[in-house]
This record gives sequence, structure tokens and C-alpha cells, in this order.
Amino acid sequence: MKGLGGFRSFILRGNVVDLAVGIVIGAAFTGVVNGFVKAFLTPVVGLATGAVGDFTDKSFTLGGTDFPYGSFINAAISFVLVAVALYFLVVAPMNKLHERFAPHQDVQAAKRDCPACLSAVPAAARRCAFCTTDLTPAAAPDARPADPRPRQRA
Repeated sequence: MKGLGGFRSFILRGNVVDLAVGIVIGAAFTGVVNGFVKAFLTPVVGLATGAVGDFTDKSFTLGGTDFPYGSFINAAISFVLVAVALYFLVVAPMNKLHERFAPHQDVQAAKRDCPACLSAVPAAARRCAFCTTDLTPAAAPDARPADPRPRQRA
């Protein structure tokens, strides 16, 4: 029964539950959008193109094969509508929230090369992270002067 505990912890993780809720809401939203397209947009597009207002039954025959292009037009309109709605109702607001609460921080610390291994290390570093060579910290204009006492190891 040890495997069931791992499965339970996997299922109850936040990401899996959020994904399941998102899929269910997405399926319901798709049904609403498809109904809206079928009831309102398809007739408007049909009227604009001179058709009777419903593309569902439209098709043409070529070489004895029926090509139902009306269903494709309905599906394409539904897809575009879902994509636009998701972008403006979910993606754009989330991007604005993310920018507001987690602004970009591309500020990089000043770097210098380690004299032993030539790896880039922060200018204020006292020891190279790559080869562990002791470094003398470079004096930055706003930095405190380096402590002249040797550091004690624990």
C-alpha cells in the first residue's frame, strides 16, 4: 500500500488539482463559446457573405466526395473566439499582475575575472566559487572597505 500514498500525494499536489480544475472550466467555457458562435456569430457571418446565416450544412462536392466546409468555418470561428477570450480575460490580466507584484530585476552585480581560473565572479567576492582561490575584494564606490582581519572558519 506504499504506492497508494505516493499516488495520493501526487494527486493532492496543488499543480495537479489546479490543472484538473482548469481543464474542467476550459471544457465548460468551450461549450459556451461554441453555443455563442452557433447562435450569434455564424448567422452574422453568413448574412455578411450572402448566405442564409448558417454555415453548418454548407458543403461542396468534388469527384463524388462531400467536403463540409461549414463545420470547419464554425470550428475556426470558435477557436479564434476562445483564443481571444483567453488572452484578454486570463493572459493579459495575469501579465499585468505579474509586472505589478514582481517587477523585472535585470540588475547584474559587477563582475571581475578570477586571476587563477579566469571565471567571472562578483566584484565583492572574497573567494572564487569555481576554484576557491582567495581573492582581494575590489573596492566598489559604494561598498564598505574590506575587513582586514582573517575570517574564522567554523
